[in-house]
Amino acid sequence: MAEVALKGVGKVYPDGTRAVTGLSLDIADGEFLVLVGPSGCGKTTALRMVAGLEEISEGEVVIGERTVNRVPSRDRDVAMVFQSYALYPHLSVRDNIGFGLSLRKLPKAEIRAKVDRAAEILGLTEHLSRKPRNLSGGQRQRVAMGRAIVREPQAFLMDEPLSNLDAKLRVQMRAEIARLQRDLGVTTIYVTHDQTEAMTLGDRVAVMKKGELQQVAPPQELYDRPANLFVAGFIGSPAMNLIQGTLTGDADNPLLEIGGQTLALPGELMAARPALAARLGSDVVVGVRPEDMEDAELVETHDLASLTSTADLVEAMGSDVLVHFAVEAAQVVTEDTKELARDAGTDVLGRLEAPRTDLVARFSPRTRVKVGDPVTIHVDTGRLHFFDIETGASIWESAAGSPKEDSA
Repeated sequence: MAEVALKGVGKVYPDGTRAVTGLSLDIADGEFLVLVGPSGCGKTTALRMVAGLEEISEGEVVIGERTVNRVPSRDRDVAMVFQSYALYPHLSVRDNIGFGLSLRKLPKAEIRAKVDRAAEILGLTEHLSRKPRNLSGGQRQRVAMGRAIVREPQAFLMDEPLSNLDAKLRVQMRAEIARLQRDLGVTTIYVTHDQTEAMTLGDRVAVMKKGELQQVAPPQELYDRPANLFVAGFIGSPAMNLIQGTLTGDADNPLLEIGGQTLALPGELMAARPALAARLGSDVVVGVRPEDMEDAELVETHDLASLTSTADLVEAMGSDVLVHFAVEAAQVVTEDTKELARDAGTDVLGRLEAPRTDLVARFSPRTRVKVGDPVTIHVDTGRLHFFDIETGASIWESAAGSPKEDSA
């Protein structure tokens, strides 16, 4: 096992296309770090530079105590697990798992012992004589994992290994990968587009956009203290609602105006975000997560902690109910929100004639709200997020927002 460090790493292709810019990350020995972001954000390119499959244009990659920029991929002592499994169809499971060891001309008895151990860890013992075509998708992915395990590398590099599996199997394999990495304690860099995978797997999660690191932090910190609009909108499912609002009132009675409706801001929120006091009288971007809104009929509330609207769509999920509604406030149209809309396949920002922002709330299954009903939505105003309308930075202690990287 070893630490992996990326120091100002960049990638520029011969045609001038820049895929990664100034990427700096320190991955601790035994840590599980997830790189997440939209398609084309540079996360796979970054992983391939660590693996030695892409040349590094700028910066350094260090594995252990060795700078590996000019070290061939085969000599970096890392094992990569691909999205496509990359199995040899004519070889048995045993021979696929042990293929790399055979190339290194290890004794047959040692290869057999290593393969048997990996197969036992992965629950593949009874499948060792089968060919890949006779395996399920999940079993094929475990074979690919087994091939990485037997090499006993300094680091695992995983490039969207679960994207070819169906939803149920992805959940199962996610748990297996987490258990496996915890048991083996191998430094792991895992690339995914799926933010749910990122949040459930990573000791820390690094969010990328257009080749640049936006924030790296433990999953809960990313969720609770996103550094900017992009991280806020990308992390969470359903995504954080983003609305234009205006801070009004005074230091003793701060208010938030949203589309002609008013919310009172509690003292503890202002204390936690002291930079808000300087924004009174200014427009801001307000973020509210769906789970921080509830059917006002089910909670004790007051007029200045709720919004009124009409239920446009009601989705009963069993454990909760997603209620879609709108407020008469202009959409938040920035480069960050445009990128989020493109990634979600809903690139319609700013095209509406009247000011209107669609929101979604996560109600208790006890709600009686139906499509077309007037609805009063209680807002947990103590959990609102605020962002600079020009820069997109989160508003905390200073106008610059919170730092991109935690101190871990």
